[in-house]
Amino acid sequence: MSTNNRPLSPHLDVYRLPLTAFVSVIHRGTGAALSVGTVALVWWLIALAGGEESFNTAQQLLGSIIGQLVLLGWTFSLFIHLANGIRHLIWDSGYGFEKDQVTKSTFIVIGVAFVLTASVWACAYAFGTGV
Repeated sequence: MSTNNRPLSPHLDVYRLPLTAFVSVIHRGTGAALSVGTVALVWWLIALAGGEESFNTAQQLLGSIIGQLVLLGWTFSLFIHLANGIRHLIWDSGYGFEKDQVTKSTFIVIGVAFVLTASVWACAYAFGTGV
């Protein structure tokens, strides 16, 4: 049997992923990012227990521009994963499966993640602690 005449299924170049599918992929990715971020948190706690020199090194690294961007990404990952997890709990109870409800809840998840991330960072800088 020749495979030259077989129809090709649409690829990601042709097929546009629905927003809900994109958020599902993001949910899985943020779960992995949270695992990596937790390792960084444990490293920071070990540096805290290790004395002033190791703590200052950790603070210097996390206080750099790259460190701040990593922490910002970790914070956003935490909140989008949390909001989407709550949405899944609501789905598990049997609510919110209508197409318009799913779309609306997707936008709510994204909005809540942005608002909570901005709030945490604004509070951290308002109280002068930085993140």
